[in-house]
Amino acid sequence: MNKLEKIAVYPGSFDPITLGHIDVIKRAIKLFDRLIITVGNHKAKNPLFKINERIDLIKKSTQSFDNIEVLSSKRLIVELAHQKKAIALIRGIRFMSDMEFEFQLAWMNRHLNAEIITVFLMTDAKYTHLNSSIIKEVSEFGGNIDDFVTPEVSKELKKKLK
Repeated sequence: MNKLEKIAVYPGSFDPITLGHIDVIKRAIKLFDRLIITVGNHKAKNPLFKINERIDLIKKSTQSFDNIEVLSSKRLIVELAHQKKAIALIRGIRFMSDMEFEFQLAWMNRHLNAEIITVFLMTDAKYTHLNSSIIKEVSEFGGNIDDFVTPEVSKELKKKLK
């Protein structure tokens, strides 16, 4: 019997990628044969890193995994998922407060393409307080972020915020 490859898409701004994101990635690759990490350009978030810089940081931070692809897209995520033959979208959850927004996204994506399911993965408790905005702010004021990001991200953040 020919087994179909199970592919998932993990969308986000990843500005920058944190160890919380990496934790979700580790969980997702246990469930799926291949994971496509998709970097979005959310202009309202006023990103610090350009898309190509974020892609490069993700690739460096996930180089130990062999079943990951990293790319960007300006399309609806369900359109990209359909094109890539993905069966699922991955969404990381930290707190219950994330759920309202995440449910809105999941229901809209389901409306747009009911064939693609949303899988919610909780991050490890030690990363629940993390998000990219907090990491950038702590780094900007000289705080130590090394416990929350990969060494590559820490180095690039320090360079960028000098």
